[in-house]
Amino acid sequence: MGFSQDNLKGFVLALLSSAFIGASFIIKKKGLRRAAAASGVRAGVGGYSYLLEPLWWLGMITMIIGEVANFVAYAFAPAVLVTPLGALSIIVSAILAQFILKEKLHKLGILGCVMCIAGSIIIVIHAPQERPISSVQEIWSMATQPAFLLYVGSVIVLVFILIFYFAPQCGHTNVLVFTGICSLMGSLSVMSVKALGTSLKLTFEGKNQLIYPETWSFMFVVATCVITQMNYLNKALDTFNTAIVSPIYYVMFTTLTIFASVIMFKDWDNQDAGSIISGICGFVVVLSGTILLHVTKDLERSSSFRGNYMPLSPSLSARLCGGNGDFLKHDEEDEPYSEEACSRQQELYS
Repeated sequence: MGFSQDNLKGFVLALLSSAFIGASFIIKKKGLRRAAAASGVRAGVGGYSYLLEPLWWLGMITMIIGEVANFVAYAFAPAVLVTPLGALSIIVSAILAQFILKEKLHKLGILGCVMCIAGSIIIVIHAPQERPISSVQEIWSMATQPAFLLYVGSVIVLVFILIFYFAPQCGHTNVLVFTGICSLMGSLSVMSVKALGTSLKLTFEGKNQLIYPETWSFMFVVATCVITQMNYLNKALDTFNTAIVSPIYYVMFTTLTIFASVIMFKDWDNQDAGSIISGICGFVVVLSGTILLHVTKDLERSSSFRGNYMPLSPSLSARLCGGNGDFLKHDEEDEPYSEEACSRQQELYS
């Protein structure tokens, strides 16, 4: 695929964005751990003490820088080009988690990361050129077409079901609940971010779009979606292992975002069948890589646990593997629980 100047700018900005966002996952989780240790209430169960933790705010600033770069990237390049490059944030967060958070990454997990990158490259190679847009009203007409309104309605219904039904029941044991909320809202925020970014780009080019109410409507949607995303992303990071949250969030968010973009911006309308199939194959490679990363992480924990303690039943092992995704351990300490402590935990969950 030949890169235009705008596509190249979007590509470089997306790379920088992934690096900052990947690092922010680790910095924020470190801040969440410190806040939980100081207050005794974790973000995953409704605590907000992390708002007083400087390290969490450093991670937030890092994420904002990454999101700003991402925001600008969407103004220059199509979503099907920018969004898949988020795979790099998986690599950054997985590597930093191993060195900073001591969350070990299985050797096959590295292969999973490589597959994520390879799949993203395939998607990028076969990404379409962005269609020219002349005004925010043109984007608004895309956003109010029946097919996209149906998608928006479906997302809102699913988010409400996840928040009010599934989150109280299994939000702290199933990583898909919190990440699902983030991903669904994220797909809407990206569409609004692209609309808003394009409006600002046109404004800077001399075609003022700030006089139209549609621009401010997109800005309101962006703010609402981002606030919801950040809230539930904090819960996911505090409850589960970072090396698990990052790839699952990436796959769900990327898939839903490109699906929304295909509906709203008709990205595949001018694509031939070969390019579309190649793009789908790229998604399969990325999905396979994240599944491999997920499975090998669980195998690493299981083998490590069996090496230190007596074998437990599958159901008990599943219950003991909770919290931030690691087996029962102190937040800031690496020493294993004593045999007596392990026995007390078994009695507690039996």
